[in-house]
Amino acid sequence: MTTTLLPNHLGGQWHTATGTGTPLFDPILGTELVRVGNAGLDLEAGFRFTREQGGKALRALTYGQRAALLAVIVKVLQANRDAYYEIATANSGTTTKDSAVDIDGGIFTLGYYAKQGEALGDARALLDGARIRMGKDPAFQTQHILQPTHGVALFINAFNFPSWGLWEKAAPALLSGVPVIVKPATATAWLTQRMVKDVIDANILPPGSLSVVCGSSAGLMDQLQPFDVVSFTGSADTARVIRSHPAVAERSVRCNIEADSLNSALLDPAATADSEAFNLLVSEVVREMTVKAGQKCTAIRRVFVPRALYDAAAQAIGAKLAKTSVGNPRHEAVRMGSLVSQEQKASVLEGIARLRAEADVLFDGGSATLLDADPVVAACVAPVLLGSREPAKARLLHEVEVFGPVATLMAYDSIEQAFELIHRGEGSLVSSVYSADPAFIARAALELGSAHGRVHAISPDVAASQTGHGNVMPMSLHGGPGRAGGGEELGGLRALGFYHRRSAVQASSAALDALAASAVALTY
Repeated sequence: MTTTLLPNHLGGQWHTATGTGTPLFDPILGTELVRVGNAGLDLEAGFRFTREQGGKALRALTYGQRAALLAVIVKVLQANRDAYYEIATANSGTTTKDSAVDIDGGIFTLGYYAKQGEALGDARALLDGARIRMGKDPAFQTQHILQPTHGVALFINAFNFPSWGLWEKAAPALLSGVPVIVKPATATAWLTQRMVKDVIDANILPPGSLSVVCGSSAGLMDQLQPFDVVSFTGSADTARVIRSHPAVAERSVRCNIEADSLNSALLDPAATADSEAFNLLVSEVVREMTVKAGQKCTAIRRVFVPRALYDAAAQAIGAKLAKTSVGNPRHEAVRMGSLVSQEQKASVLEGIARLRAEADVLFDGGSATLLDADPVVAACVAPVLLGSREPAKARLLHEVEVFGPVATLMAYDSIEQAFELIHRGEGSLVSSVYSADPAFIARAALELGSAHGRVHAISPDVAASQTGHGNVMPMSLHGGPGRAGGGEELGGLRALGFYHRRSAVQASSAALDALAASAVALTY
C-alpha cells in the first residue's frame, strides 16, 4: 500500500516533494499514517513570492478587512472540526477532550483576534502613545507609529500543539498584514498541513499569505532577510541554534523564542489539608499532569507545599491519579492517551530515571493495565508523581524537565525558601498560586512576576471561573524570561507589536493630523 506524501504549499502553489519523505505514525497502534518532506522545494523563490506578493496584498488591506478574513477562516475551520479530531487522535494519541485544547483553542484564538481587529477599523497604521512636544513651540511634535513589517513571518513550531501553535501566531501576524510560512514539527505535522490546506482551498487569503512547509527545517532560516521575523517554540538547544544563525546574529531578523520551562505551583503556607486552597492545588496538579499526557510547555512540573502538608498532598494527588485510565484514546473509558511517539516515550522514561536520583517515587501508575493498547507498541507512559523533602539540596529537580505526565512534589519550610526554590527554575512560562488570602496572592505575584510570563492565582472565589494553570488565553501574555526563552506572544493587541516596526514621525501638528487620519490609537 502506498502512503500519501502530504504536499507543501509555498509560492502560491502546492508542491509534492521528491523522494519517499518521512513517515508519521499512530502512537497507539504503531501504524504508518502519512509521509512528509520538502525535498526539491525552491525555498528562495517561495520566500520571495511570499514576501513580495503575499505581504503586498495583505498590507493593501485595512486592519478591519484583515480581521474579516480571520472571521471567515474561523468558519472554515469549524466546518472541518470532525476531520481535525480524527487526525489528532490518530497522529497525536489524544483523547477528544485533550484534542479540544489544541483544535478548539486555536479556533477560539483566531476568533478573538478577528473581533479585536474589527475594532481597529479602516486604519492602516497604529498610533503608539500620544504626541510629544519637541520644544517650547507646540507646533513641532513627535508621534510614534507602528507599521506592518515588510517581510515574512516564519514559524517553527513544536509537536504538542499542531493547531493552536499555528493559529496563536498566525492570527496576530495576518491581522498585522504579515504573510506566514509555518514549519510544523514533523511528528504531528498532519493536522497543521490539513488546516492550512482547508484555508487555502477556500480561497480566503491573497496568494502567498499562508504557506506550510513540512519535513526538514534545513535551509529555512537561510532565506530570512532583515525585515522578516521568526518565531520558534521548542527546546532550548534548538533555540540556541536559531539565535546564533546569521539571519538573527548578522541580519538582525527579529526573533521570538518560547522554550519549555519548569513551571511551578505554590500552596499558601497558611493552608490546611482540609482547606479549599489545598483541594484546588491537588485538582490542578492532577489536571496538568494528565491533560495531553503532560505534553504542554505550560504544565506544572514542580509543586511546592508547606512541609507539614507534604504527606497529605502526596496522598491526595496520588489518589486522584490512580483514577486516571491510560490507553487508546478511541476507548470511551480512557482519560489519558499516549505521548506523540516512541522517541518521546523513551525521552520521558529517561528523564524520570534521572530525576529519581534526587527524588522518591510517590505514585507510579505504570502498574495499571493499559486500556485497548499494547504496552510494547503504544507510546503510553502512566502518570508519575515524584517527591523531595529536601528540594534545597537538589540540583536536577530544578534543571531537568520531563515533558510528559510527571511532576515533583517539594516541601518548603518558609515562604521565603519557597520563593527562592521557585526562582531556581531560572525563568518559567507560568507559576500558579493557591490561597484564600488576597494579600498573600498579591505578595506572591510581586515576588514571582519578574521570573514568569504569567502568575495564575487560584482562590476559592474564582474556583469555578479560573481558566486553568496551563491554559493559554489570547488576552493574556504567553512567554517567559530566562530558561523560558525570553519571548512574548499573545497578550491581546500587544501581540501585534512583534509584526510591526515602530518609528517616530517628527512633524508639524498639521502633518500629524493628516497622518492620524489613516491610523488608529493602539490601546491595550
